[in-house]
Amino acid sequence: MKALRFLAIAVCCLPACVVGQTISGKSNTVSVDYTTKSSPPVIVWLSPNQQVTSIQIKKMTVKVGVNTVQKLKNVTLYINGVEPVTNRGFGTSNSVDASKFAKYIEEEVEFTNGPNEIKVVAVNETGETSTEVRSVNVTLPVTVAMADRTDYALIVGTNDYDEWGDLINPVYDATKIEEELRTNYGYKTELLLNPTKAQFITKIREYIKKNYMKNDQLFIFIAGHGQFDEVFKAGYLVFKDTKTNDETKESYFAHTTLRDYLETIPCNHVFLVMDACFGGTFDQQLAKRGEEDAVYQVESQDEFINRKLQYKTRKFITSGGKVYVADGRPNQHSPFAKLFMEALRSYGGPNRVLTIQEIWSYVEIAKNKPTTGEFGSNEPGSEFVFQAKTNR
Repeated sequence: MKALRFLAIAVCCLPACVVGQTISGKSNTVSVDYTTKSSPPVIVWLSPNQQVTSIQIKKMTVKVGVNTVQKLKNVTLYINGVEPVTNRGFGTSNSVDASKFAKYIEEEVEFTNGPNEIKVVAVNETGETSTEVRSVNVTLPVTVAMADRTDYALIVGTNDYDEWGDLINPVYDATKIEEELRTNYGYKTELLLNPTKAQFITKIREYIKKNYMKNDQLFIFIAGHGQFDEVFKAGYLVFKDTKTNDETKESYFAHTTLRDYLETIPCNHVFLVMDACFGGTFDQQLAKRGEEDAVYQVESQDEFINRKLQYKTRKFITSGGKVYVADGRPNQHSPFAKLFMEALRSYGGPNRVLTIQEIWSYVEIAKNKPTTGEFGSNEPGSEFVFQAKTNR
């Protein structure tokens, strides 16, 4: 019995690194298992901290910490099964929370509308893996954009001129477009018919002095005569009191001045449509070149109003380039205005939102080759929307 007691003591003194050793002697065999206890990484959610979270925006900063006994091999963040590009190779974070963990993730991610899955997978050097999942449900309230937004429209049409030849359709076009925007799109409209140059400038000044909310929009439509001066290489609007014999162009309103005035308006979203001869020379590059270039335009149509209005808008469409444009038959709209009205009366299709690109798809087929572009402080990705009433 003394020998057996000594043998048992000897076994207890074996180093901890010996695992599952079997000791044999004259007495019965003794087996001892010293396998290290399992210790997978521990994932701690800081944001979002709930199993299921609902938000009304598309972006969120995900914050996750990982603690571990064993050294970590890697930690990976997945958004809807895909690893964000900026997530590859996490850098050092200056966050106070970072010092509390062996590994810390702080990443701004963008979700899709609807349910989204955030998954974190942590693996240590012994191959033990921990996986944690959170759900984020994004509900973008499209109606909110309408509620906190006022859409303004200034519609200008000139038929009657003191010295220039009178036109047939600008007043008719302006009146119908104003009615459509007010009745079916909820715009706060103003109709300015047969104005003098001074009356037009006074009206623009009123819009410059207005107070606008972040998502407010201003649409300006101008129909009437226009002219291009080969000496100044500049385009001009012609108003009721514009002179036919005016070499200095003092009675005309230059496109360059109109651009400057519209840029001054403190409204984030301004969209200009001109149905006038040489309207395309509102584009300074077109005014300086001999031929009209093809229009290059890339616009996304798969986002709703909240996303469309996040960038500053300064865009235009004109009924023609560096050319005269047709007035059309009495009370049948100009060829351009007819196509523009068709666009408005499409009411944006199933989602009830009409965009600049969708309008362009209607009017670009006009024989006089309409032009489109941007000016001033327009931001890439900007948009202007016409949101049709649901109860029309």
